[in-house]
Formats: sequence, C-alpha cells, structure tokens
Amino acid sequence: MFMQICRDRQAMRDWRRQAGLVALVPTMGALHDGHMSLVAHARDWLDARGGGRVAASIFVNPAQFGPNEDLAAYPRDEENDLRLLRDAGCDAVFLPSVADLYGPGAQTAVEVTGLSRILMGRLRPGHFRGVATVVTKLFNIVRPDAAAFGEKDYQQLAVIRRMVADLDMPVEILPVPTMRDADGLAMSSRNRRLSPAERAAAPVLNRALDRGARMVADGAGVPAIRAAIRRIIAAEPLAGIRSIDIRDAADLSRIAAIQRPVVILLAVRLGDVLLIDQRVAQPKGDFDVC
Repeated sequence: MFMQICRDRQAMRDWRRQAGLVALVPTMGALHDGHMSLVAHARDWLDARGGGRVAASIFVNPAQFGPNEDLAAYPRDEENDLRLLRDAGCDAVFLPSVADLYGPGAQTAVEVTGLSRILMGRLRPGHFRGVATVVTKLFNIVRPDAAAFGEKDYQQLAVIRRMVADLDMPVEILPVPTMRDADGLAMSSRNRRLSPAERAAAPVLNRALDRGARMVADGAGVPAIRAAIRRIIAAEPLAGIRSIDIRDAADLSRIAAIQRPVVILLAVRLGDVLLIDQRVAQPKGDFDVC
C-alpha cells in the first residue's frame, strides 16, 4: 500500500486538498500497538461514513517539555514508525521539523486555562499549553474531520475536547481505550526507558487501579480508596508516587463523594521515567461516562 510522506506544511496541505474525509492520529513517534489501535479506530470511523483517508503525524513537540524534562531522551525511531503505520493502512504521515512547525518569531500559544493547570498540569507547568498549541496547529494544517486520542492520557483528552468545543473547531474527537501489555502495564513510548527491574515493577500501577475501581463499585469513599491505592504502590520499593487523584470523569472537577463515574489518575516515577495511568470507575447504579 502506498503511504504519502509529507515533511513540511505545504506538502501536507497539498495532500489534504485531494483526500476527502480525513481522520488524524497525532503522535510523538516511538510507536507501538497502542498507537496502531488509534489508527484502527480512525479507520473504523471513516468506514462507518463511507470511507476516507487516515493521516498520522509524528512530531516530538518541544513546547510540551519543561526545562528539566526529557526532550533529548525521548525515543525516536522514524524507520520503524513508518513501517508500522504503512502496515496499519495509514494513507499519509506528516513529519514536520521544529523549524517548519514553529516559524521564527512565533508568539502565539493556546491554553485551556482551567484544565491545563490542575493534576499533571500542576506537576508539569506549561505542558498542556504546549499540547493545545501543537494540536491546534496540526488541526489547522491537516484540517481533519476527526482525530483519535488515547484515554491513557485522560487529562490530555479532556483538554483537547474542551479546546475543540470552546473554539468551535469542526473536528470530532475519538477517544480510544488504553491498550495494555499482558501484565497490565499501559502501553507507552516511555516504557522503553525502564530498566528491567523498573519494567518488572511497573504493573503496580494497574494493580492499584484495579483495586481502586473495585472499591468504587463497592461504595467506598474517596479517602479510603486513595489510602488503599497508596499502600499498594508504596509497597513497591522502586515506585515513587507523584500524585493520586480521584476526579469526576466528565470534567475532572474535585469530588467529595462518589455519586457518578469517576476517573482515578496516577502519576508514578520509576527511576527517571514518570508513568501515568488511569481508570474510569463506576459506582453502583446506571450512569453514563462523559
């Protein structure tokens, strides 16, 4: 199958003009099966509407990395990424350079102020401003009809949904369930940087989330759930807890009591790698999530 490779904005716009209906999968590369599930969901969305083209982007966005974060260490493997996307049936890939996407003298940023400054936004100031800015640029260049984002980055998904709604962007956001390895660890490009011992310890996040979700279903309160999750993670010597949050699943607002679906959000450091994971949990009763 032929896959168009577009290395600058003009090439991407030229492809878009003749593409028809388009679903976009934005990535930072170092692709894995989780990303391929985004491509599959994008294809399913198109097929349900009579067909169209799937485009992916690969861009390690410097605007979402803080001054002490791992931009240089972020894994890159363009050859393998392109092979995976071609095998998955992607029609085009946008691979811009930093200089092409952020022109000289650029001064404009996009920020969803409330959602960007809580939770992971508190741990990584400016991160979600960088995410919102680059996704806005990608939407303006590719002009997709839909875009797929993984639920593992739950706060990112919430930020993008809010941005699209607030700015009247004509893009349908497709949430895609988290893909996990056999031992429950959420697939992530960052997993490549774990040492063997850290990788063996990493499924503790999933075990803690499983326990928290069961407690939500059993009617436990927020303090008890948070304490149980903390005990499970703290029992793993290599794991350093950065945050444990239980928020309303629809808008990430604080809750005092669990009366409708919640999302449990974890940020845990293993060595130099910060892992995040999440679980939407249902209390007893019939509720809709988001």
